[in-house]
Amino acid sequence: MTSSYRQPGVVLTDHHFTVPLDHRNPAGEQIELYAREVVAAGKDPSGLPWLVYLEGGPGCAARRFVGGQAWLGRAVRDHRVLLLDQRGTGRSTPANRQTLPLRGTPAEQAGYLAHFRADAIVRDCESIRKTLTGGAPWTVLGQSFGGFCTTHYLSTAPEGLSAALITGGLPSLHATADEVYRAAYPRIARKNQAHYRRYPMDVERARRIAAHLAERPAVLGNGHRLTPEAFQSLGMLLGSGDGSHHLHYLLENAFVRTPAGTELSDAFLEAVQAQLSFAANPLYAVLHEAIYAQDPARPTGWAAERVRAEFPGFDAAKALAGDDPVLFGGETIHPWHFETDPALAPLRETAHLLAERTGWQPLYDPARLGANEVPVAAAVYHDDMYVDTAHSLETARAVRGLRTWVTDEFEHDGVRAGGPRVLDRLLALVHDEL
Repeated sequence: MTSSYRQPGVVLTDHHFTVPLDHRNPAGEQIELYAREVVAAGKDPSGLPWLVYLEGGPGCAARRFVGGQAWLGRAVRDHRVLLLDQRGTGRSTPANRQTLPLRGTPAEQAGYLAHFRADAIVRDCESIRKTLTGGAPWTVLGQSFGGFCTTHYLSTAPEGLSAALITGGLPSLHATADEVYRAAYPRIARKNQAHYRRYPMDVERARRIAAHLAERPAVLGNGHRLTPEAFQSLGMLLGSGDGSHHLHYLLENAFVRTPAGTELSDAFLEAVQAQLSFAANPLYAVLHEAIYAQDPARPTGWAAERVRAEFPGFDAAKALAGDDPVLFGGETIHPWHFETDPALAPLRETAHLLAERTGWQPLYDPARLGANEVPVAAAVYHDDMYVDTAHSLETARAVRGLRTWVTDEFEHDGVRAGGPRVLDRLLALVHDEL
């Protein structure tokens, strides 16, 4: 059943699909997927080629645009766009602390979530494509983790693609989770250094907040325990184009004088809660390291936490014991996330079981990518905090015919922050207009 409605300049149509939980067992358990079709007002959709958008993540629903915001206005000029809520997210069958207990034990929950990686998402796309297009190939636009999914798409079902567009999401074809994070921490440190050069007053502000939390961890309105480590997670902001500025504004009014003495202000704590809570996207935390797992014999084993020990500059206690700045973290998930965040705490054992899981299968086929015939263009952001630039360029060289646009004009969120320009550039590259 579909329904259509209007927003400024566009017509939206809801789509619901049923797909197998495990595509290897099509007669087994089924789950529901939701996707929103977007067409420019006044255009006949039947004459437009399809473009499916895969959001970053993992575990993030497709962005809720209003009208033709960001890149979408450019896309609907000549495409019929499908915004897919990947399995477990948005209006698709949800997977979170409220619903996963329906699966049974933590071991059963972990087994269920093992079907939520890029391989299953691509199989979902292929099932949907055959329903919507009658078998005709479509263009895929993959942002961040969506680019990882797109690379898997090129590895396993290139016949479904007329073109592939990737923004900030060319993964390493071979790197282990340890290698991914070993490359990540120096980038995160550079983003911290750039932030503190821009806002030198924030060095002392961050140290003061971290010291306060070391003595008295705060409890946020949703029950989230704000520890120094949780405070450091605000560094996720440093990977976006305006994130450094938002972090600065967040820090500048952290304290307020009260009859009981100086305290962290309600306004600060409310803003921190909005940034740190995983209530809206718990799968991001639960599945984050699994997206890098490709060795059947090797678990990820909390790689970000293990590798962090190699970079003592990120230890807040050591920084506070001396004169060093407190370094914020980045796109890393740690066991303590499942202790401090009430949206994740009920999934703690499930997450541990996934971290120790073996049997993961390779996600990319270098031989098939080396023989690729699908037009592919990728925006690679110079010193992207979330995806290693060297890894991306190594993969770009391994994919036959892939054209890159390497730029330092944008951070990881360039496809959103850059409006139509990023998508316009990638479309020109795959159409040989540049």
